[in-house]
Amino acid sequence: MLDRRATFWALLLPPLLWLGIFFVAPLLLMAAISFRADLSGEMLRPWVPTLVQYADLARVGSYWRLLGISALVALMIAMSATALAYPISYYLVFRAGSQANLYLLLLLIPFWTSYLLRVMAWKFMLGSGGVINSFLLYTGLIQQPLTALLYNRSAVVLTLIYVWIPFAALPIVAALQRIELSLFEAADDLGATPARRFWRVTFPLSLPGVLAAFFMVFIPTVGEYVTPLLVGGSRGSLYGNIIQDFFTKAGNWPFGSALSMIMLVFTLLLVALALRVVDLRRLVV
Repeated sequence: MLDRRATFWALLLPPLLWLGIFFVAPLLLMAAISFRADLSGEMLRPWVPTLVQYADLARVGSYWRLLGISALVALMIAMSATALAYPISYYLVFRAGSQANLYLLLLLIPFWTSYLLRVMAWKFMLGSGGVINSFLLYTGLIQQPLTALLYNRSAVVLTLIYVWIPFAALPIVAALQRIELSLFEAADDLGATPARRFWRVTFPLSLPGVLAAFFMVFIPTVGEYVTPLLVGGSRGSLYGNIIQDFFTKAGNWPFGSALSMIMLVFTLLLVALALRVVDLRRLVV
């Protein structure tokens, strides 16, 4: 019994320490900084907590509008990436056969390259001298390069959908692999058409994976700042870019921390609301 308990704690403590040091502690530090009036003096010097940063944030409506826009953009990206990842996952599980492992490896190849390189590749594709403009000029469909393809929120959405599709496919693949094949045989015996079998058996049973993929894309995309910075420009800025500016250019860490805390609470409330509205047990049954 003691050996089993020791093994349990030996396996549990390393990940708990890792999460505590690199996830929980930075969040608590950022939350504490958000209640400071400024960062004058030493970081560890005693200071009086204040809500001045949150009061300033509440008075500026543009921050709240940008947060709402970022949430809508993240919603669009999450829905699109999940919808596009589903047929890929379905093919890998039910149609690829012996080639499934090869196709899964091809799906995972983007993970082997830098995130920044993949984003920069889209910047070159959408640019004035990129692949798309070059093809349209070659075919004579346009006379001048299109400038509307880059440095806007449409470019941000397109790039992030591409980036997140492989991530979204993995939980859906896992959910589809857990479906018992005997359920399909039973549906066929009862006279269900392939379309009816999909909507009454396959899709409901794969919904946990679909929702996991959706939230896995939605949550980090709300605070995304690298892709909007590279392909969005000033017209494609999102809420994360404002936070980055206050931490870097403005050097106002307390206000940047307050912005981060508001985004965190807002995102968690949206996720909690969605999970409360969507009852997985009812959907599966």
